[in-house]
Amino acid sequence: MLNSEEMIAIAVKALDDKKGKDIKVLHTADQTTLADYFIICDGSSNTQVRALAEAVEEAMSKAGEEPHHIEGHRGGQWTLLDYSAVVVHVFTQEGREFYGLERLWSDAQPVDISKYLTAQAE
Repeated sequence: MLNSEEMIAIAVKALDDKKGKDIKVLHTADQTTLADYFIICDGSSNTQVRALAEAVEEAMSKAGEEPHHIEGHRGGQWTLLDYSAVVVHVFTQEGREFYGLERLWSDAQPVDISKYLTAQAE
């Protein structure tokens, strides 16, 4: 069983490898019992949202971690992958703006993910 740090590293790398946009990790343990960390990312289309979610699911599965459940529309604007301590949210840009998780969880502590990213291009 992976710890939260290992799950974050795997998920962020998978999202980055598939060109996920604006990847954010929020430490939410002090705000909610839902998860210790939220990973939020967006893709440029419904197809990319699906590819990003599948990339995370595949990478986590290879590491021996299966999601407890998956919510959302696999072909739609958002997908949620629940790994208990870590929940991955993948949106289209419009979906991300609509749900506004960064606003909802604005008290959560941002996590520096630069060590997980393969390309440091801004």
